[in-house]
Amino acid sequence: MSTLLSRVALMVRDYDEAIAWFTGKLGFHLLEDTPQGDKRWVVVAPPGGSCALLLARAANPGQAGFIGNQAGGRVWLFLESSDFWQDYQRMLAAGVRFCETPRTEDYGTVAVFEDLYGNRWDLLQLHAPGR
Repeated sequence: MSTLLSRVALMVRDYDEAIAWFTGKLGFHLLEDTPQGDKRWVVVAPPGGSCALLLARAANPGQAGFIGNQAGGRVWLFLESSDFWQDYQRMLAAGVRFCETPRTEDYGTVAVFEDLYGNRWDLLQLHAPGR
């Protein structure tokens, strides 16, 4: 038996603005956008990724309070790249806000950025195993 993490729900204010940001700024693919009454099942994923984001529109003020702060201000999501510098430059050109300049760590190259709501992400390229 095997299992995998296939979706992570991300609280959003508006489906269409979130779709536009993730597809336009990060280059994600829109995998599904299915109406479900007053909600939609909206799934986006990076090219070649095995895990996707389910864009979940806040349904009440309590949920809306978590938009942009799903991890209490910590880095919450990790976008792994096979070419950090190419993706970093593309994202900068698209207007993605980076919170720091890229740095090299023991595990790889990394820089923190924020999504359209302020959730913090790592863009990272891991060193090859054994390095």
